[in-house]
Amino acid sequence: MKKQDISALLFTIGLFLVLSAFPAHAQNCNFSIRGKVIHLENNQSIPGAYIWIEEVKNGAITDDDGNFIIRDLCAGTYTLKIQFLGHKEIIETITLEKGSFNKTYRLEEDSMELEGVEIHGHQDAIQTTTAIQALYGEELLESRGENLGESLKRVAGVTTFSTGNSIAKPVIHGLHSNRIMILNNGIRLEGQQWGAEHAPEIDPFLADEITVIKGAETVRFGPEAMGGVILVSPSDLPTKKEHKTDLHLLGASNGRMGNISLTHTGGSEKIKGLGYRIQGSAKRGGTIQSPNYYQSNTGISELNFSGTLGYSNKKLGTELYYSYFNSELGILRDAHTGNLSDLQSIIENGRPFTETDFTYDIDNPKQKVIHHLAKFKSHYHLNSNWKANLQYGFQLNERQEYDRRRGELNTRPSLDLQLYTNTLDLFVDHTHPNAFSGTWGLNIIQQANTNVPGTGVTPLIPNYDMVNLGIYGMEKFSKGPLEIEGGIRYDFRNVKTARFINRELESADLNYQNFTAFLGAYYQLSKTITLSSNLGSAWRPPNVNELFSQGLHHGAAAVEIGDQNLESEKSLKWVNSLEYSTNKTVLELTGYVNSIGNYIYLNPTGENFVSLRGTFNVYEYLQANALFYGIDLSGSHEFTGKLSGYLKGSIIRARNTETDSFFPFIPSDRMDWGMAYRLNGTGKTHKFTLSNLLVARQQREPDFDLAPAPPAYALFNFAYLQQLQLGENKLNVGLQVQNIFNTSYKEYMNRFRYFTDDIGRNILLKINYQF
Repeated sequence: MKKQDISALLFTIGLFLVLSAFPAHAQNCNFSIRGKVIHLENNQSIPGAYIWIEEVKNGAITDDDGNFIIRDLCAGTYTLKIQFLGHKEIIETITLEKGSFNKTYRLEEDSMELEGVEIHGHQDAIQTTTAIQALYGEELLESRGENLGESLKRVAGVTTFSTGNSIAKPVIHGLHSNRIMILNNGIRLEGQQWGAEHAPEIDPFLADEITVIKGAETVRFGPEAMGGVILVSPSDLPTKKEHKTDLHLLGASNGRMGNISLTHTGGSEKIKGLGYRIQGSAKRGGTIQSPNYYQSNTGISELNFSGTLGYSNKKLGTELYYSYFNSELGILRDAHTGNLSDLQSIIENGRPFTETDFTYDIDNPKQKVIHHLAKFKSHYHLNSNWKANLQYGFQLNERQEYDRRRGELNTRPSLDLQLYTNTLDLFVDHTHPNAFSGTWGLNIIQQANTNVPGTGVTPLIPNYDMVNLGIYGMEKFSKGPLEIEGGIRYDFRNVKTARFINRELESADLNYQNFTAFLGAYYQLSKTITLSSNLGSAWRPPNVNELFSQGLHHGAAAVEIGDQNLESEKSLKWVNSLEYSTNKTVLELTGYVNSIGNYIYLNPTGENFVSLRGTFNVYEYLQANALFYGIDLSGSHEFTGKLSGYLKGSIIRARNTETDSFFPFIPSDRMDWGMAYRLNGTGKTHKFTLSNLLVARQQREPDFDLAPAPPAYALFNFAYLQQLQLGENKLNVGLQVQNIFNTSYKEYMNRFRYFTDDIGRNILLKINYQF
């Protein structure tokens, strides 16, 4: 061996011995500190919290979900500092030895008063591990002027079950009506949801955010939430001297619709913590136009109001809320044929026979709906960890439906219902600096539904009284990127009915009860990928119309037959969601399976009912085991600083597993995609959006339907939004063109597709001034 080779070998051995003298772990710098920062009081995430490690002079800022991560740390001991304005600082010593560290940190409000800092802290957070999406900010601004159902079509997996252009009910994963719960400022909206032509009695202008929860949420909210939940939430009330006004002016070419909304929010200077909000809106629209003709008697008139007064301090919070909804809607005249041969003729014709011109007049058939909602809510902090809550709500829903009748009867409603609802919620929340939080509560619902005499028609449904008692508990474990949540609930419901048929009193006394439970998890796999999974059981007792309908439903122009022996629906739904998020790209994929036992549906019998008023199709309520499954996809990508794109799509399948057939009115496959170009200047922004909606033909039709499913269609839409900063005020001006090419199409989920095309081109001008 050469001398130089021996020297090299000795040097290598020596170097190895020197390095071996140091502990192996001293060179391991692949550790990380990961965590989540939330409010101690209500579990809401805190974006923008500051995290700092003094020893390495390195830190992070929490993202929109309150998550943070600091990577590439060596083994050792570190001092972690967490700060957020208006909250007490957290300082913790962390030792990294065998693995990375993760934890959830709960920040407590600081009692020190800070000038210019306003802390609300009393808006309850909806914490759930199931799929959730929300409309807020610019996207909500662009939806102004639309009804609630149309606004929610911007969310993947949400469509509408509509009756013409003015009446739309939200559909989540194929379920609607009494299977979807809508909360108006925290109170479950209670109206005559069972009717296909009964739209939610709520003004979307009162919302600062509209949230859609796609899982089975009966443990949290009760039986009517088996298909999902829609939260319509106004903004927080201010707690100091502050005034803000929001004005919306809208106009639409189709129907020559005008819409105005005004919201004013303020806080008291003399009484710290006292705030208020008043809001009102009015809408007037006339005859809707399809691409080639007007749809007779399709006008709309609305007048709405809401007001809120609240007070909060460190210990106590109270709120009084009232909303008033008043709507008059015209129903397409040709939809009420009253004669089987006329019905067959109009379906074969594919469009109404009635030729009409534009008018703002609303004649029979029509509906008038008035809805009152009053709420009192209060909470009290027992200590820094426990909070007691009380919420009471009162609602009065008055619904009148007018049919085409002769003489004096034409001025009298054919259906006249008054529904009184009282709800009481008592619950306690607990949050702790450690990993656990939860809610335990009691929910009571009392309803009384009355048929107002004088219609001259046998009531479609009987008078009834209903009481529902629910007891529930939910617990959540949070540690860094992991959240595990579980809950259980027991409900008991009693329904008593009474009505006269042929001068004989018919009554019933029915009881229903059931346990429900759920288990869910949320995990942040990395800084960019999160996974959530939720498995929940749900149930829904049959509604009174499904049990006792016995006659002509004037709004649907059909005879409906109920079945008193129907059993409760019971389901098991599994929802999984995977989200990928970076500075430029956001992708979310949601898959679900929902097995429903005793699924209740309205089925055409093929028979006809003949009366003096005409001939009507007969439908009956049936039950079958059902399987719903599908996927939702949504995403966006920023190609450059100016150009971005988005994509939303959904696929759903629903089968009758007993007969291996399909159910009626299940949404067909659809995809909505578009490109946006944004120009930012000094004090102003211009945004141009071109989008395309693709809807496939529904290939999975039931065995019997009045007409085949309509063809597939594609709609192109354009939107322009200009945002101007005028000192401390802001002006938003929008121009939208819907159905640019005036395409003739029929939506399968529109009950009036048998009689008419959907709405044609519509040009909207929207002005919003914030001052």
